[in-house]
Amino acid sequence: MKTYAMTGGASGIGAAIKQCLLDAGHELIVVDIANADINADLSSAEGRHSAIASIIAAAPSGLDGFIACAGVGSHVPKLPLIAAVNYFGTTELVEGLRESLAQKNGAVVLISSNSAPMDTNQGYVDALLAGDKAAVEAQLEGMEGQTVYSGSKQGVARWMRRNTAEYAAQGIRMNAVAPGYTETPMTAAVKEDPNYGDAIRQFVATIPVGRPGLPEDMAKAVSFLMSEDAAFICGSVLFVDGGHDAMMRPDQF
Repeated sequence: MKTYAMTGGASGIGAAIKQCLLDAGHELIVVDIANADINADLSSAEGRHSAIASIIAAAPSGLDGFIACAGVGSHVPKLPLIAAVNYFGTTELVEGLRESLAQKNGAVVLISSNSAPMDTNQGYVDALLAGDKAAVEAQLEGMEGQTVYSGSKQGVARWMRRNTAEYAAQGIRMNAVAPGYTETPMTAAVKEDPNYGDAIRQFVATIPVGRPGLPEDMAKAVSFLMSEDAAFICGSVLFVDGGHDAMMRPDQF
């Protein structure tokens, strides 16, 4: 049995990851905005600091792994919330838990997206990677939700790649899963949004394997990357998207 912590375990992909790890007999500390082991608002610096301190207190002997799954979708009208939860709610928690993870040579899996490689506002992504929250706010002016979302997920993947070697030197493996369209309450809300619904339905129809993803598809990928079977996988972005990334970007890998 191992001791893992995760964010975003209340529904969708996070709930499936939680159940998968619990079914395997692991101990799990779940952080979410409500109805979790640790309730914290990851959109605020105070909430992130509180989550980190509470996780460390709950696992004084260290963590075997951490999964950063909390996130909000492109339909959220408050654009700074997307950047705050998706990017800073991921990277700052990993940084805050780094020593706890090093105690047990832990594994980290971040949830990115197959939209991460899409063209986005590079000034926005650069501001995220620099940790410059004022510059992030400035870049958000005039942006639209999907670009803010995809940029936040690109930032997560690039942050992971940039920090892989340094973390590995402490015995911490970091990887990311990049889900494609997955049927969750969050994507259902986007699908019903009058601005995005038609485009989403057309997008789903083009998935090469012929169906949308299920939360369990993502949970199995995360569980594998956390396991000893993935001991030599480090710094990778695993696309779990039914072939969509290969179809859309066949010459990029």
